[in-house]
Amino acid sequence: MKYTIRQLAASLLLSLAASSSQALTSSPEINAFAEEMAKKHGFESSQITRLLSQAKFRDDIIRAISRPAESKAWHEYRPIFLTEDRIRGGISFWRQNQALLEQVSREYGVPPEIIVAIIGVETRYGRHTGRYRVLDALTTLAFGYPKRSKFFRSELEQFLLLSREEQISPAASKGSYAGAMGMPQFISSSYRTYAVDHDKDGHRDLWNNKADVIASVANYFKRHGWRAGEPIALRVRGGSKVHEKYVERGMKPVTPVTELLASGLKAEQAPQLTGDALGSLIRLDAGEEDEYWVGLHNFYVITRYNHSNLYAMATYQLSRAIKRAKEARERAPLD
Repeated sequence: MKYTIRQLAASLLLSLAASSSQALTSSPEINAFAEEMAKKHGFESSQITRLLSQAKFRDDIIRAISRPAESKAWHEYRPIFLTEDRIRGGISFWRQNQALLEQVSREYGVPPEIIVAIIGVETRYGRHTGRYRVLDALTTLAFGYPKRSKFFRSELEQFLLLSREEQISPAASKGSYAGAMGMPQFISSSYRTYAVDHDKDGHRDLWNNKADVIASVANYFKRHGWRAGEPIALRVRGGSKVHEKYVERGMKPVTPVTELLASGLKAEQAPQLTGDALGSLIRLDAGEEDEYWVGLHNFYVITRYNHSNLYAMATYQLSRAIKRAKEARERAPLD
């Protein structure tokens, strides 16, 4: 009897998910992964097999990854992040870490408000760093989610290497349903590549060490090409169906901003840009009507953190709201 790939995947998921939190037993895929870790990285294959046998398949992880927040419309997505509580939390986090943020901003060229907003969007300034065991999340997705199993097997490999390098307990570490960790929610490969031991204590701790957290976010942006002092996005008016061809070019800034403005779009503020600046046209479903924005180079850099225009726009707008509110509070005694 022949099965389609979809039927095989469904069969695998049903066999794994007999309950919402079921221990994963040994399988040819897990054994092959353990042998690969031994061959490539010098682990004991039996050690990996024993560790993975402690992981539990969680169908709530499969459900969560199947309906990400970024699938929402902008008018539904924005209110999740642009809240008074998150703005107040950003001001508080900034004030508590002001000297550190200023130092890191000078070193990496990334504005404090962007660093603060990322941490605010990701974990509400460290209040919610994830309730899933990373081992459960990555093992579930590596061996029970065929759609992205290759990616998550790679992340499981990176997590085990990270655990060895940073002396992190692989069985105790908690994170998001996708295995993202700490206050900035780095996945394992990003943790290994971009995390910084800013205070030189010998460990890169993204759960508890604010110096490491703040510098690691800044380093991530710098390594992805952040340009110090450049604007991020422009709100424009006059967008219509004739501009759809620009929207369809995607999130990478490939269109001269001069061309976009010559097409009938009107910038709300005069752009402080060079003549050869490139942008992308972003259309957001704001409910009754669409919003149009021009995403510039630094906006695209934000999308490297999460490949979504919605995410980047929420981060950008939250950063502006936090900065404005902080400056207003600081002026209040003088006023």
